[in-house]
Order: sequence, then structure tokens, then C-alpha cells
Amino acid sequence: MISQHANQLRSLEGLGQSLWLDYIERALLVNGELERLIRDDGISGVTSNPAIFEKAISQHAEYDAAIAEFARRGPDAQKNYDAHKIYEELVVEDVRLAADLLRNVYDTSRRRDGYVSLEVSPQFAYDTAATVAEAKRLWDRVARPNLMIKVPATRAGLPAIRQLIATGINVNVTLLFGVARYREVAESYLAGMEDRLANGAALDHVASVASFFLSRIDTLVDGFLDRDGAQAQALRGRAAIACARLAYQEYQGLVSSARWQALATHGARSQLLLWASTSTKDPAYADVMYVEALIGPDTVNTLPPETIVAYRDHGNPALRLEQELEAARALPGQLAALGLDLDTVSDELEHQGVQKFIEPYERLLATLARRATELATSGR
Repeated sequence: MISQHANQLRSLEGLGQSLWLDYIERALLVNGELERLIRDDGISGVTSNPAIFEKAISQHAEYDAAIAEFARRGPDAQKNYDAHKIYEELVVEDVRLAADLLRNVYDTSRRRDGYVSLEVSPQFAYDTAATVAEAKRLWDRVARPNLMIKVPATRAGLPAIRQLIATGINVNVTLLFGVARYREVAESYLAGMEDRLANGAALDHVASVASFFLSRIDTLVDGFLDRDGAQAQALRGRAAIACARLAYQEYQGLVSSARWQALATHGARSQLLLWASTSTKDPAYADVMYVEALIGPDTVNTLPPETIVAYRDHGNPALRLEQELEAARALPGQLAALGLDLDTVSDELEHQGVQKFIEPYERLLATLARRATELATSGR
């Protein structure tokens, strides 16, 4: 359990950064823990993904009663329990509970915060039409205004983002690993808002974040650098933060553009950059490195429970997001000189990221089918 004592976490809000929890499970929602995090630590949102749900549902008995209810209803005609339906029932219930707990944050922040993110099936990552249809169905199913539907920043995801924003669905763009793709994501958001405006629809209640994944960038780049010499070693642990800082410069340029201002005058909200994958993978690095370096206005950082505990204990909040920009601008060229192209890194991580969501999603479906059968057999 996460301690309820606040420390440095509250300071982030004063520096213009929102803090979201990168975790969800039933116990957190019903035992008062999320309420304490909201009240004491300033947590103002929740993100989830298939890997998080796989961990929560597979490892915690709180879900057994709901799974048993499905078991009592009996299998379908093929003598199989529909694991997809069980998964959706469990996930929708968790997301609704979290959204209701965050509704006051959503209202008092005037819709800037208070969101809960739910991802479309990762199996649709390369299918625009299926992504749009699934997103609309989940949006209607959850029926909460502070829901964000997570859509991957794949080539197929880009037009889906535009269509969903135009429809008025809040979107959390996930699996974003490179500055070039971020520009395309931002373009999709802008175009979706322009579509809404052209159709005479309101802009002020539509929200989006672009989730830039950090630690995975360093893991891949550092693995490459470790095969090189001393010059390469000096660049270890710098790629992710450099990319994030460069993306933020792109964001700053976007929100100061005439194109954006034309939307803002009609109530549009900027698509905030969100720092994701913020737990440090390399034990040589500080456990709060992806928090400390990237504090800045109009950003969100989503942290897993262990990083929240670490930052509360020994965080040192200060505005650092726009520091060392010259070094950040130089890094892509330095890596290219060593034979590593960051756009190629982004493409590889995107492919890996989709697989890393598909695999736990499929494991969870298998677990749910097995548990339903066990509970039906046991009569529980």
C-alpha cells in the first residue's frame, strides 16, 4: 500500500505539472487508498494498460467474486467462457469507480485533470477502423465524461485520433517514442479539433494527452551504446530525457502558433505532453530521474506506485524541463555519428510496445477463461 503521507509530490502541482497514477486495481478503488492519494498527494488522474490489468486481475483475489458470477451464468454454446466479456466487465467497473472518485478533480480543475485512461484492444493497433469502432463502443459503455480512450501512436492510430477527437471523445495517445511521430500526433489532434469547429461542435470539453514513453528509449539506446567505446558510454541515460525536452519545445511552438490560437479562441484545450514509462529500469540511475528532469508547466507525469513512494521520500521539485536544451539538440547527431538513428529507435520501440501489450492481454484472457472454469467447477 502507498503511504498516505504527502511530501514533495504536492509541489509538482504548483510548478504546473499534473501527477497521475500509472496503476489500477479493485482494492485501491474500494479501500479508500485512491481517495487518500487524491487528497494527500495530489494525484489527479489514473492511467491503465493491458499489462497493468493483467497484473491486477491475475494476482488479486478481489476479482474472484465477479469472475464467479460469470461462471454461474454458464458457458456459451461452445462450452467456453467468453474471456473477452469477463475482461471488459471487470475493466469497465474499475474504470467507472476510478472516474467517479476523480470526478471532483475533473470538475474543480475545469476539465484539465481528473481523467482515467482505458486502452482499446492492442490487437487493433494497426487497424484504424477497428480502433475507432472499439473506442466509440468503450466510450459509450463506460459513460463517464472524464474517461480518456488510449489509442496507440501507430500509423493506423493517427487517423483514428483525428476521427475520435472530431467526434468529441477524449484521447490519450499512447506508445509514443519519438519527436517526429509526436509532430504527427499533434497534427492529428489539431486536425480533429478543426473538424469539430467546422461542424459547429463545441471544443471546450474535449481533452487529449500525448504519452511519451521514456525508460524504454534509454533501455534500447543504452544497449547499443554498451557495445561501443568510452565516447558512447558518456551518452548513456541521456536519450529519453533529451527526446522529451525536444518534444516539449515542439509543443511550445504549437501552442504559440496562429493555427492553435484560432482554436483556442473557441475554447480548445491544448494536448498536453504526458511522461510515461517513468520507472527507472537501470539500477545505475536514480529512481526518480524521469520525474526530476522533466518538471514543467502544461505537462503530466504518470507514475507507478513505487516511483510515487520514492519521489515523496526524496524528490527535489524544480523547473528543469527547459534546461540543457543545447545538449538535447546535439544528442540525435551524436548518436547518428555512432550509427544509431532515433527515428529507427522510435519505430522499433513502437513495434515492441504493441507486442508488450498484446502478450499480457492474451495471457489475461487465458487466465480469465481458466478461472471461470475453476470457479464453476468448485461451485463458488
